[in-house]
Amino acid sequence: MKFIHISDTHFVPPGQTLHGLDPRERFDACVADINLHHQDAELCVITGDLAQSGRPEAYGALSQSLAALRIPVHLMRGNHDGRGPLLAAFPNLPTDPDGYVQSGFETIAGRFLLLDTVEEGRGWGSYCKKRLGWLKNQLDLAAGRPIYLFTHHPPFPVGLPSVDRLGLGADGARIGEGLAPYDNIRHLFIGHVHRPITGSWQGIPYSIIRGTNH
Repeated sequence: MKFIHISDTHFVPPGQTLHGLDPRERFDACVADINLHHQDAELCVITGDLAQSGRPEAYGALSQSLAALRIPVHLMRGNHDGRGPLLAAFPNLPTDPDGYVQSGFETIAGRFLLLDTVEEGRGWGSYCKKRLGWLKNQLDLAAGRPIYLFTHHPPFPVGLPSVDRLGLGADGARIGEGLAPYDNIRHLFIGHVHRPITGSWQGIPYSIIRGTNH
């Protein structure tokens, strides 16, 4: 199965720039390339930091850009995304029973689980007992089928102090403990870091990708 992983689009309100760049212009170029070369992909997942400051105008611009994308897209929340404005802009975005922006769905390759690792109003992440309970339930429901996990924050240190200060800390270790009994987790896809990093964590292959803007 082929799918597209994008992260950290950091949209700003129309007319503004971020670090001297126009996030929408760069994301529109990404969408155009997908439409030209990758329409055979089953879907796209964007692993958070959709908007730089969670502004409604930024989410409106993102919605307009996504309308041009010719494959289905699944959105996740990052630490720059406010839950309220995000859900107001994308009212069909799935949430779990406790209101966290996390969900699971079936694909021909296995089950995709999109985790909400955001601590409201903070740059670092968290993953509380309620969210861990949801994750365990999803893993049990998969009944051994292949699982592909998506998070915004890495659940482990990546070796960059400026990034690791904004990681998941002890909650990342708790995620690792929760995953340990399962041998059907095929890959972990991560955003947040804005750098290409690959490796293996607890025997699970992972990949971290660049952001589309900076």
